[in-house]
Amino acid sequence: MRHARRSLRRLMRFAAAGGVVCGSLMVTHAVANEPPGAAPGQVTYAAGPVGGGPAPAVTEVVRRLGDARTAGSWAGADGRPVVAVTDAGAAAEARRAGATVKRVRHSMDTLRAATESLGAEPRVPGTAWAVDYAANQVVVRADTTVSADDWSRLSGVAERTGGVVRMERTTGAFTTRVNAAAPIFASGGRCSAGFNVTDGRDVYVLTAGHCGPAGTAWFQNSDGSRLLGTTVTADFPGSDFALVRYERGAPLGGADVVAIGGGRGVRITGAADPVVGQRVFRSGSTTGLRDGRVTALNATVNYPEGTVTGLTETTVCAERGDSGGPLFAQGLALGLTSGGNGDCARGGVTYFQPAVKTMRALGVRPVALPGSQEGGTGEQGGGSPAAPSSNPPASPPAGTPVTTAPSPEAPAVPGAQGAPPGGPAGAAGSGPGTVSGIADGFGPLGGVAPGLAVIAVSVVLFLISRWLRNSQGRRDYRDLYSQTWA
Repeated sequence: MRHARRSLRRLMRFAAAGGVVCGSLMVTHAVANEPPGAAPGQVTYAAGPVGGGPAPAVTEVVRRLGDARTAGSWAGADGRPVVAVTDAGAAAEARRAGATVKRVRHSMDTLRAATESLGAEPRVPGTAWAVDYAANQVVVRADTTVSADDWSRLSGVAERTGGVVRMERTTGAFTTRVNAAAPIFASGGRCSAGFNVTDGRDVYVLTAGHCGPAGTAWFQNSDGSRLLGTTVTADFPGSDFALVRYERGAPLGGADVVAIGGGRGVRITGAADPVVGQRVFRSGSTTGLRDGRVTALNATVNYPEGTVTGLTETTVCAERGDSGGPLFAQGLALGLTSGGNGDCARGGVTYFQPAVKTMRALGVRPVALPGSQEGGTGEQGGGSPAAPSSNPPASPPAGTPVTTAPSPEAPAVPGAQGAPPGGPAGAAGSGPGTVSGIADGFGPLGGVAPGLAVIAVSVVLFLISRWLRNSQGRRDYRDLYSQTWA
């Protein structure tokens, strides 16, 4: 029995020592991975992908191999880049660059030719297509409004490609997400504000182009008594973006923050292109914060109003009124909500206008407030697969700055809104109270809190083992000397 107790004490001491070492490593790793700060007011405009995207060496080898020998790249379940290649030589080069390799039959040239064949056909509203990199096919989706004759004609196109195109029927209908409760109002509908941007002179709100043409007046309330601004540029169909200029100049506090509900917001520090397989987040005035995965790039959607190309396809859900709302990850603007099918109860596919492409076309960049600390391009971990888009509102993305709600005297910012109207969030502002990452529940300790917790538990185990040892020593002393007691 005494040997068993001694073994237990020894095991607890080993566990405590191991816990201290592990906890110290966790703290060191968390501190080492904090994104570097930048000068106040600096904004990163990322030209390349972010968030689980290929390493520079992988990107370079894909570029060198070309579209004739590759067929896309994406983030795998383990977060590592995956490159689709068509021959053994290309596979060897991609492996040397650090990528996981998948041998496929069709090159990107072949896949692109198939999408061009689909685009050359007469337009069919209610259809959409995009390249599925993992399946090495072009997937054509047809909603419930597509007739049997149109379905048959498109199926014939698919058969002529020799298995490159796959046809799928979907539930619901592909529609733009306008006409519901939203924080910006116009006579033609209601939408969500996206990102606040600037051209160096004026400050604007980015939103969806289908929400209203150039000249549309936008209001902060439904009765039209508080003018927000006027659309100065809109592109729809073809693309799906609009630029709304503030009526009274630059907004005040919180212009660089996307509200995500619960009095919190995510500070936007730049813009980037999304990556297939990346976990992303969307905030909208109807459904709040939702998350999902990027499933395809450069998608084409045939809405009833017209065709939009170059969209990002995702599993994030959206509903009417979420149009124009922001898509983001790790504090970087990725896109604007365009449309899709389904809803947040059943799930569905949602398409987004890419942010980088839009900002370049308009000559604008994400707004940065003087005195605010802006970070780098950010980094999206691989993590576990995101929940289906029909899940309840998601937690904020790991690693993104989260701010508390603004003080009562700070005016609300119409741009970058996301919380449902009448909800607790209103508009989020910037300022004190910023914490780092999803670990905001730990307070200012942020990402180092898990490591500190491991160290604390280890210390407790060590103290318990010492107490057991001292207690056993007292019992041994008593047993030894009790024999001499009268």
